[in-house]
Amino acid sequence: MREVVPEPLASDSVRRPTLRSLFGGRPGKVAGLMFLVWLAAAYALDRHGLRGPRGRFDAIVVAGCRVMPDGRPSPALARRAALATRLWRDGLAPRVVFTGGVGDHGGSEASVAAAFARGLGLPDEAILLEERSTSTDENAAGAAEVLEAAGTPRERILVVTDSYHVLRCERVFGRRFAEVEGTGSRSVPLARLRGAMREVPAVIAYAALGRL
Repeated sequence: MREVVPEPLASDSVRRPTLRSLFGGRPGKVAGLMFLVWLAAAYALDRHGLRGPRGRFDAIVVAGCRVMPDGRPSPALARRAALATRLWRDGLAPRVVFTGGVGDHGGSEASVAAAFARGLGLPDEAILLEERSTSTDENAAGAAEVLEAAGTPRERILVVTDSYHVLRCERVFGRRFAEVEGTGSRSVPLARLRGAMREVPAVIAYAALGRL
């Protein structure tokens, strides 16, 4: 008598992936390890940027960030401008340089950030604008030119950006200024994690191009 083999049930033929199925075997273990290294590097970048600044500086430089479609600063740019204003008010530096050219929307990143800072009490005489840059490297070069043109000393600079972006800024700005320290604004943890995960390959790319 011929044996009848039952058809597999739908629940048997389609199984949900598990961590073991995703990362099982040697390739999966390697991928899992690389992900953990990536995550650890992102965490280290974020923690590095949360240190508070020490001492006084010749100027505070705000790294550029995008402008919203309605012309307002993005949340990240607003946080950077607010932190720079607070640090200026605390007496850490006499001048604040806002950097960043025109992106997809509104005016330049520098002018939008400066307008936001004015609303927080930063006076015009403390503000310098660099409105042509489109990258961290260009932020640094443009800030150096603006400070030199204004006759402002540029031996010791404080760069304000997002926490996970601080290390790259310190290294890039360090090629233009004698001494650079960075400090980062704080967003919600999930946003910082996403930004830090994106920042890891950016740091690797800058290092590969000799920009750090």
